Amino acid sequence: MHVSVNAAVSADGKLSSRRREQIAISGDDDFARVDRLRAESDAVVVGVGTVLADDPSLVRYDETHRTSIRGETASPPARVVVDSSCRTPTNAAILAGDPETYVLTSDAAPESRLTALRDAGATALVAGEERVDLTDAFAAIETHGIERVMVEGGGELIFSLFKAALVDEITVYIGNTVIGGRDAPTLADGDGFVEAFPELELTSVERIDSGVVLAWHVS
Repeated sequence: MHVSVNAAVSADGKLSSRRREQIAISGDDDFARVDRLRAESDAVVVGVGTVLADDPSLVRYDETHRTSIRGETASPPARVVVDSSCRTPTNAAILAGDPETYVLTSDAAPESRLTALRDAGATALVAGEERVDLTDAFAAIETHGIERVMVEGGGELIFSLFKAALVDEITVYIGNTVIGGRDAPTLADGDGFVEAFPELELTSVERIDSGVVLAWHVS
């Protein structure tokens, strides 16, 4: 499986404010770039924190990029949420309509929540004991034909993916604003590395809107 991380951060590296409120960091040209990345993917992945904070649908309503890149009959990218305890609300936008939604969860999730999410239309896959085992979970969705995924956050999930050595490339839009706050989420939160830091190879730099997009290959 090929795993690509895409994110937009402020000039000081924040994903959002300390209130976890979504902030417009990039503009229309960058939104179009992200649409192209989604169109190239079999699935778009977020953590449950993003679902609870922003309630994203992860549905692209402009199908121009998908049909031009993958053909007229290509399916829209599936939606995937990493949710160890099945906290995803059954009325979340990520569960509404098409395309298919996968919830990656763990043995720690209450059976009643698993049942509720499945009744709401999700395909719930269990991998891991207390937390989602991302290696096993991604292998599980790969058996459903998902071979290329785009991860859109948040910082806890991105760090966990780096820790599991699952990230192949990362693209970051750096905007022209400062958010600040010691408690504001960053690109890679979690426990943080103290040794064996992941190394990145810069592959491109592009100015878009009022910021810059940096792309790296993960060594």
